[in-house]
Order: sequence, then C-alpha cells, then structure tokens
Amino acid sequence: MAIKEDVEKANNSAQEEIREPLIQGAKNPADEEDGSDIHNRSQGNHTMVYISTFVAVCGSYAFGAGVGYSSPTQDSIREDLSLSLGEYSVFGSILTFGAMIGAVTSGPIADFIGRKGAMRVATAFCVAGWLAIYFSEGVWPLDIGRLATGYGMGVYSYVVPVFIAELAPKNLRGALTTANQIMICTGVSVSFMIGTVLTWRTLALTGLVPCAILVGGLFFIPESPRWLAKCGRQKEFETALRKLRGKDTDITDEAAEIQDYIETLERLPKAKLLDLFQRRYIRSVIIGVGLMVFQQFGGINGICFYVSSIFESAGFSASVGTITYAILQVVVTALNAVVIDKLGRKPLLLVSATGLFIACLLAGLSFYLKAHDLALNAVPALTVIGILLYIVSFSAGMGAVPWVMMSEIFPINIKGAAGSLVTLVNWSGAWAVSYTFNYLISWSSYGTYLLYAAINALAIVFVITVVPETKGKTLEQIQSSIDGK
Repeated sequence: MAIKEDVEKANNSAQEEIREPLIQGAKNPADEEDGSDIHNRSQGNHTMVYISTFVAVCGSYAFGAGVGYSSPTQDSIREDLSLSLGEYSVFGSILTFGAMIGAVTSGPIADFIGRKGAMRVATAFCVAGWLAIYFSEGVWPLDIGRLATGYGMGVYSYVVPVFIAELAPKNLRGALTTANQIMICTGVSVSFMIGTVLTWRTLALTGLVPCAILVGGLFFIPESPRWLAKCGRQKEFETALRKLRGKDTDITDEAAEIQDYIETLERLPKAKLLDLFQRRYIRSVIIGVGLMVFQQFGGINGICFYVSSIFESAGFSASVGTITYAILQVVVTALNAVVIDKLGRKPLLLVSATGLFIACLLAGLSFYLKAHDLALNAVPALTVIGILLYIVSFSAGMGAVPWVMMSEIFPINIKGAAGSLVTLVNWSGAWAVSYTFNYLISWSSYGTYLLYAAINALAIVFVITVVPETKGKTLEQIQSSIDGK
C-alpha cells in the first residue's frame, strides 16, 4: 500500500511539472471538430510499436533456432567430427548451461546498458557462437560455440518480453508479448524442417539471419521509455514515448503516470537478490517463480526433446507425429496472441493447465495399457491424442503467458534482479526435466506422465489462488494492485 499511497500523493505535482513540456506539439482536445479525431489521438499510431516488436522478436527466433538446431544435425555432426554419443550429448545439453549464465546476468545488463544494449550483447554472443560451430573441426570449438549461443538465448529470454511490455500500450501488450513465444516456436520448427535438407554447417549460418535483422533494426527503433525515465533521461524518455505513440498523440497522461511511479520507486533502495524476498516484493516473486516452475516441471522439455521416441515407442510414425506437433505448436501459439488481451491471462492459464492435466492422464493411460498388454490397439491413438493435446494446451497458455506476466508484475526497481531470478528458475527447470526424463521413463513410462499430471493439477490450484488478472491494466496499475494486496 505504501507505493500506491505515495503515487497518489505525488500525482498532482508531478503531472503539473510534466504536462507543459509534453503537451507542446500536441493538439488540444477542445479544439477538435469531431469525436473521431479525439478517439484517434487517444489510440495513437502503433506503427513504431509493431516495428519495434518485430525487431525484438528476431531475438526470439534466434532463441528458437538454437533450441531446434541439435535435433536434425545429430547424425551428421557425429559422423563428420567423429563424436561419441556422450560428446554429442554434452554439445546438446551445454546450451542450457549457457542460458543459465545468460539468465543470471540478463537483468543487470538490461538495467545498466538498456534493453537495446542487452539485445546487442545477446546478438554478439549468438553470432560468435554460430560462427564457432560453423568453423568447428573438433569437439571444443563446437561446445564453446554452443555455450555462447546458449548465453545469448538466456539474455534474449528475459530482455525481449520485458522490452516489448515496456513499449506496448496496455491494450496490445499481451498480444505483442506473446509474439515472443510465437517466434521461439517458429524458430524451433523451421530449424527442424530445413535441417533435414541443409548440412549442419549451413544450418548454423542460417542462425545469423535473425541476428543481422536485429542488429540493423536496433538502430531505427527507440529504447524502452520506462528504462529511460528510470535513468533520468527525461528528454529521451519523452522523445521515445512520442515516437512510439505517434507525433500527434497526446502522451501527457501516460507519461505522467510512468514518471509518477518511477519517482516513487526511486525513493526505495536499489534491490539486490535477497531484497526480493522482502514483504513488499514477495507476492510478485511467488507469482513469477511459481509460473515458471509449473511451466517447466509440467514436463514440456522432456516431451518436446524426445517427442519422436515417444511416438515410436507407442507404435506411431515419428515423422508424421513430430511434424504435426510442430505445426500445432506454432498455430495455437499464434491464436493465443490474438485472444490474450480479450480473454485475459488467468483464464488462458486455467484452460492450459487443465488441458495439460488431461493430456498427461491420457498419455499415462496409453503406456499403462502397453505395459500390461491391455487394449494394445488403442495405445497409438491414445498416445497421439495425449501428446498432441499436451502441446495444444501448453501453447494455449502455459507456454507464453508466464513470460507475459513476468514482464508485467515486477516494479521497475527490482525488474533486473527479479527477471534474472525467474529466468534462471526457468532454465534450471528446463535442464532438470530434460535430463531426468529418460531416467523417469526407464523407471515407469506411465508413472512419468502421472507425475506430470499431478504437477499440472497443482498448477491449476496455484493459478486459481495466487495469480492475478493483469489484462487491460498499465504496468504501474498492476504493480500497485499487487503491492496493495
């Protein structure tokens, strides 16, 4: 409540100080001849928002390209470089270790040199990594390149959704932030498909394409207005916000609200990692960390990394199943972007977690029947329905929405530290699930899916009892409401 009260106290004086310099060049609503022009001015011109989002999500595509690279190239890399299965396993898994390091450092980097600066750093690591892989003649350059691309992915996974959320108007924020997940899925799927016809070295070069677009585009798009305001760069803040909203749009109220909130937060000490567990921040941390825990430990990376072998073990065509899986992932994630600002975050999370729970039960049932030689003819159909329902449900909410909410729920003075923590939890969970999946399957194939079903059941309870709805609210309103509860 303290932040909310301080914002209200500071509001009148701050608005008066900011209103005059911002209103220059903007039309007075009283001078308009009809209501339609007033409506247009209040809505603003979102062209630059869309361009900035496109540039940023090129980093998301690079993220997906890195994830999807190892699957189609395993046999050819092992053959060309004479790698053992163990050496290739290190190559594949070291990506997540690089991403963990990137996650830890992403928040401080984004706070120190800006959101655009952090994306440049991530791009530099990805470019260096892809080139190292391309020129590799042995295992060490290959692993170093993979580690570097993983670091870039870890930074991208934090800074891209945060950057988009900080520049988007509230009525578009959910859809635009979801574009992050769409491009990750697209990058994975495209790498998988073109990797079947390109050599592993050529496929590595294709990873440079989104990096080149991102580097070029960053010269033409504005920095996050909220980060500029936080740094006290008032003139650049106003310029960036006006560029994003359109030169004829009255930005006075939005700028005043942003400035008010930041001025209040600046009176608080700069947050360190341990400060996140203070009472004023703990609810945001629980929401952010909890969503990432349920996202990962619900089984996504185990199923995603080994989907081909899952279909094969159930007696279904691995190629048909995997291609169908990839297409559904992209299509449903894209539909999620359309409806997230209409239906809200919480309903999508509930539908998604419920679908994941049912999907895991179906997959568990199919492998139970197989293990006990019961209704064997039904096993392939049950497995396909369960796995495809799983990816549809995950893409409908649990895939994208936790990243959207991560970009919304943290006050800007702790966003760097909190974002690093949440992203680290995500990547640690990704590694843990992908590493343990085969061990769990060897223990009990159906028991593995029942375990995931139980975790997804807990996710339903968590969403109902802990997660707030953030649809249609500014970032400042979200953070004030969380602080006030």
